Amino acid sequence: MEINETILLLILAIIGFVAGIINTLAGGGSLLTLPMLIFMGLPPTVANGTNRIGILIQCFTSVAGFKSKGIKPSRFGVYLGISALLGSIIGAKIALEIKGDLFNKILALVMLFVVAIMVFKPKNATSDLIERTTGKNFWLSFLAFFFIGIYGGFIQAGVGIFILLALTSINGLNLVSSNAVKVLVVFIYTIAAIAVFAYNQQIDYIYGIILAIGNASGGWIASRWSVKKGDGLVKVFLVIMVIAMAIKLWVDN
Repeated sequence: MEINETILLLILAIIGFVAGIINTLAGGGSLLTLPMLIFMGLPPTVANGTNRIGILIQCFTSVAGFKSKGIKPSRFGVYLGISALLGSIIGAKIALEIKGDLFNKILALVMLFVVAIMVFKPKNATSDLIERTTGKNFWLSFLAFFFIGIYGGFIQAGVGIFILLALTSINGLNLVSSNAVKVLVVFIYTIAAIAVFAYNQQIDYIYGIILAIGNASGGWIASRWSVKKGDGLVKVFLVIMVIAMAIKLWVDN
């Protein structure tokens, strides 16, 4: 293996590691991994498909982590995951039809929009929330997650933020429950998204595995030694990096 390729894989693993920490502490790690895969030479569609390998493995370890703490996957989360899975098939197919230059510009705008939400969204007073997971609220969330699945299948970046907003506003779930449902939903619909990209041969499996190792490692460490002070630092780092990458994505096309 050439030195340049070795360095490239090492950088990818480090980016995946950082993204795993960001996903655990703040959310939005794909805002780094997806454009980084593009910068490393993958066509946008292949980068989009390859990024899902790391997401799938990280979600699997996260589900296992919640289960080890006594928070088992719920039927509610499975139902929402199925709804999102159906939407993700549509979203992934849309992603395959979009040309590379247009995808890069869409990604740049999405990155800036998601970062703005992360920075300016008000904090939820989760201590006073009352869970509403049946009846009308269930069907509202079921419909909402179908459209979230379309977005997640299409681009993935920042989908966790929209999931948390839906679960807290529609279903009144607290932060812990919302995160447990979030990782389960993303795990379920990512399986379908990967199947669509794999069928169309739009995944680089070597890059995907290296990225997955970094994602899983960063997520594991952050979940074990999460430091509240680190959340603000991660957000600052994420904002700077995302703005720089978004500008580059836009200017280079």
